[in-house]
Amino acid sequence: QVQLVESGGGSVQPGGSLNLTCAASGGFIGIQTMGWYRQGPGNQRDLVATTTKSGRTTYADSVKDRFTIFRDNDKNTVRLQMDSLKPEDTAVYLCTADVEIQTKHYKAYWAQGTQVTVSS
Repeated sequence: QVQLVESGGGSVQPGGSLNLTCAASGGFIGIQTMGWYRQGPGNQRDLVATTTKSGRTTYADSVKDRFTIFRDNDKNTVRLQMDSLKPEDTAVYLCTADVEIQTKHYKAYWAQGTQVTVSS
């Protein structure tokens, strides 16, 4: 069973910073893509940032130059450094991973989500 466990999040004032970390554990061969999506009041799940095993990163336009994603392949962790936070960044942030559970057979897993609130 694969588990994704998040840590971090919380409340911060506009312009502040937060870190989110996600760790994958369980029985699997490897992880291709790891990253973060966020879900606002409308329940739509939007891409924030992802990174592949080789280090290729993708960012939503709204977070470019403010958020940075880091990955440790040895520890199966991914971290999202969020700087210059804005009220519109308020959402539930969900970690996701494309996990190779059998040879060349991948399955997407999601963490439960962690709340990020940006408010003065």
